Amino acid sequence: MTTPTTEAAGHAAEGMAEAAGHAAESAGGMPQLDFSTYPNQFFWLAVALVLIYLILSRVALPRIEAVLSERQGTITGDLAAAEELKQKAVEAEEAYNKALADARAEANRIVAETRAEIQAELDEAIARADAEIAAKSAESEQAIAEIRASSEKAIKDVARDVAKAIVASFGVKADARAITAAVTQRMKG
Repeated sequence: MTTPTTEAAGHAAEGMAEAAGHAAESAGGMPQLDFSTYPNQFFWLAVALVLIYLILSRVALPRIEAVLSERQGTITGDLAAAEELKQKAVEAEEAYNKALADARAEANRIVAETRAEIQAELDEAIARADAEIAAKSAESEQAIAEIRASSEKAIKDVARDVAKAIVASFGVKADARAITAAVTQRMKG
């Protein structure tokens, strides 16, 4: 069931295909390879190349150059900032080392002063202790001398009493002066 319009359209399509086939046969192949069209192709090639060159040189390349310059500027600025920060870090390290050396020197000075103060206090305490020891020693010697003197006197008294008792036990009356002289002489040596 074909209608007259579809049949007409089908005939028209067949006619066009036939006409295209005849045109291709008469042209001899692809138009790009036809020597008669070379000057036209060279002209449009030159126009296309000039247009591409103008677009690249006027629009694209300046933008690329601007981006590269901006990157170079950023890199240079970052390198300068990094160098400055490195210099500040070196200065900070030197300041830290100087402060550390100063602190150590101050600590050593304080230790030396404290040692000197402690030594002075120790010397003073030793001097006081020596003085107290000398005073107590003198007191002790005096006490010992008193004890010795009183003990010698006590020994003399006891020796006299014992000598009187011994002489009295023999039944002789002893002379107190003679006994005292004999005890004194015997104690001297």
